[in-house]
Amino acid sequence: MHVISRKRLREFWEEYGDAKEPLTRWFKLAKKADWTNFSELRADCPSADLVEHFTVINIGGNKYRLILEVFFLGQVVLIRHVLTHADYDKGKWKG
Repeated sequence: MHVISRKRLREFWEEYGDAKEPLTRWFKLAKKADWTNFSELRADCPSADLVEHFTVINIGGNKYRLILEVFFLGQVVLIRHVLTHADYDKGKWKG
């Protein structure tokens, strides 16, 4: 998969240092992946859920949320948001 963009991950872990390791692990997994559908993605990321047109993945033991748009046909993952659980629960990312 082509992941766009690692910069969002880096900016987030610069503020929340404990997120660096799990976000880096996810990034490496996604870069090597060849997901063709949500079921394949979920096999690698069991916490993944579909919320509207986004894929939401729990990161760091459910402390953080990774909000993605995944285009399986084009093999592209767009990182839309990286949020704390509290910020995710506010729901502003949906708008």
